[in-house]
Amino acid sequence: MDKCFFAVDLGATSGRTIIGGINNGKIELKELTRFPNNLIEINGHYYWDIYALYFEIIKGLKEAKNNNIAITSIGIDTWGVDFVCVADDNSISQPIAYRDPHTFEAMEDYLANVKTRDQVYNITGIQFLNFNSIFQLHAMKKAGNVALKNAKKILFIPDALSYMLTGEMVCEYTIASTAQLLDPRTKQLDPSLLESVGLSQDKFGRMVNPGDFIGNIRPEVQKETGLGAIPVVAVAGHDTGSAVAAVPAANENFAYLSSGTWSLMGIEKKNAIINEISYDRNFTNEGGIEGTTRFLKNICGMWIYERCRKEWTNAPKSHTELQAEAMKQPAFQSIINPDDPMFANPVNMVDAIQEYCKKTGQYVPKSYAEICRIIFESLALRYRQVYEYLEEMAEFPIAVLHIIGGGSLNAYLNQFTANSCGVKVLAGPQEGTALGNIMVQAKAAGEVKDLWEMRRVIANSLELKEFTPTDREEWDKAYERYLKIIDN
Repeated sequence: MDKCFFAVDLGATSGRTIIGGINNGKIELKELTRFPNNLIEINGHYYWDIYALYFEIIKGLKEAKNNNIAITSIGIDTWGVDFVCVADDNSISQPIAYRDPHTFEAMEDYLANVKTRDQVYNITGIQFLNFNSIFQLHAMKKAGNVALKNAKKILFIPDALSYMLTGEMVCEYTIASTAQLLDPRTKQLDPSLLESVGLSQDKFGRMVNPGDFIGNIRPEVQKETGLGAIPVVAVAGHDTGSAVAAVPAANENFAYLSSGTWSLMGIEKKNAIINEISYDRNFTNEGGIEGTTRFLKNICGMWIYERCRKEWTNAPKSHTELQAEAMKQPAFQSIINPDDPMFANPVNMVDAIQEYCKKTGQYVPKSYAEICRIIFESLALRYRQVYEYLEEMAEFPIAVLHIIGGGSLNAYLNQFTANSCGVKVLAGPQEGTALGNIMVQAKAAGEVKDLWEMRRVIANSLELKEFTPTDREEWDKAYERYLKIIDN
């Protein structure tokens, strides 16, 4: 490949550094490093370790240097909503994590005492989640958070890491759109919402879009890594934005499911959808590349499964073995609502599932195999509910559901999703986020001309797995049960 791009892809549980580029019309990727992203609990609060993440990026750059890889540019994507505070002396606070309990009642308090739900949604078109940046800021302001009080700048996580590499403070559009502070029509942070949490525009960096140049890595970074003045380029800083950019769609008639710790199901639009229906159904409008809008809904995703796997002491470590055992269990023994607050961050996830089943008068699963099957079936039923909302609101017929991300490897869940939604599913790529990150860098370097060329290159580079709906009658009955259970 002529040009090599360095992607930093940070999720809520782990991170990677990846090198990639286009070779003979196909994209090639190579993972350089992989590392955990651990929540740190101190005095009842949960934090991310921004310095540990920065250190891991440096390690990845050193690895590239040791392998004599000539890096064309660097791009960083992360999870959404979280941020750091930068003080006058340029010191950086450890970011409070979105799963911190300080936001559990912050949303209700803000909407009762500051602005109404209608006012906030009509400006932002963003799904109400208690951990959105606006409610985190409200909670921090109310608690007299010292880092916020003394903040010269507030930087979202990918922007903070770019700052640590370059010394340049920016506010990347797609990550800013997750905050519930941005108006998708003006594509700027809204002054009235900023004021409502005691902030102003000057507290944020200059607005940049995917593909924009941020700055070259600092001389200190060059010295430490042995690299030259490599540019850092803004990608879709929100990992879902990068992932959706990598959907290998042939045309606009598609829906997507970005499947990982979180599941995000949606469609791609030129303009935001902000109306009574989207408000009632709590859909969100997040920024995409080339000015597109990702109209989507957050769904709990594989978080429940991942937490259970950590708690099971006798379950197979292999996903394949565990899931094969789960498929031997009877279908639809019990059904849960994956988005019930009980599953947000319980002390014990297995106990929470058993309690939910008991509370709703269902069979209480005992084994890991039973619980695993219940999780997958329930997720697929929740996907159907959201998919039907999308069908109703899309201005085009949805012909295919693209599943991307790590969850695209889960053949059982993919088939369940096809069965439940009654739509053809195409699974892949697994590395959607990294691919999107690298392809935006490739576009910035003139390797591809636009979003659809990016998608053609990606589609040409991999073999998608197709799943067609089966057992429709059985899944229809289960869906009726699901609706009754979640309505109780």
